[in-house]
Amino acid sequence: MSTENSAITLVRISPLASGTVFAALGVLSFSFSFPATHWALDGFGPWSATGVRGVLAAVIALIALLATRAPLPATSDWPALAVVAAGCVIGFPLLTTFALQTSTTAHSAVVIGALPMATATISALRTGRRPSKPFWVAASIGAATVIAFTISQNHGRPTIADLYLFGALLVCAAGYAEGGRLSAHMPGWQVIAWGVVLAAPVSLAVCAVALPHEPVRLTAEAIGGMAYIAAISQFGGFVVWYRGMGLIGVARASQLQLAQPLLTLVWAVLLLGEHLSAMVPLTAAVVLCCIVVTQRARTA
Repeated sequence: MSTENSAITLVRISPLASGTVFAALGVLSFSFSFPATHWALDGFGPWSATGVRGVLAAVIALIALLATRAPLPATSDWPALAVVAAGCVIGFPLLTTFALQTSTTAHSAVVIGALPMATATISALRTGRRPSKPFWVAASIGAATVIAFTISQNHGRPTIADLYLFGALLVCAAGYAEGGRLSAHMPGWQVIAWGVVLAAPVSLAVCAVALPHEPVRLTAEAIGGMAYIAAISQFGGFVVWYRGMGLIGVARASQLQLAQPLLTLVWAVLLLGEHLSAMVPLTAAVVLCCIVVTQRARTA
């Protein structure tokens, strides 16, 4: 086979493979978000942390949009971008930051365990597409496994943090689903860029109100954590995540996120010194099997 034909073949098979890689990079990026938020809370209050990360991300996004002369989104895309802004830029960061004030990073990972199922469900309702039965069975088992494991870390007792996490789950799933849908016809990085820019006035207002009332201590941990959640969690991670969703679909990409809680638990041990039970390897094996099934299952 000639070099030219090999290149054509590569182009034909690359969307699924590259989409999976992009989505996986997004999952890896997001898996550090809770530890980084924990660090940011060392020097910022919950409202300040949410506002500052939103403002910094908006600055990065605006520079990228201006540098590339990105066109304005179509009028019909603005409602979906508003959902991205409300869910992924404001709602999820604020609610998870409140949760992390009273909950460990490991326990808070429960929200990520249920996020793939919630995202796939909202996407199916929104687009009218129906994933196959094996897809739903594997996704349900994977989500239930992760949820059961992470809840067991707190002995099954719900806390006020769980209410914050449940709210964060719903708003983030909506933002993921709408962002993934937009990424089918708009570059993924522009989806999140316009989302954070759209949310910038709210982020600025939050900063103006919160910073004078919440004490700020610019420790090394706080600065490092803030830099990560602003540049990566709020922008860079979404660039590759939405790119992956645009290539392989919201449902399949969301199931890769079943691995995110386990990664977060690993970072919680290595970076924050939290304790995990011996159930981690078993949970990891079950979840990885579910990911393989969902990636191979056909959607209608």
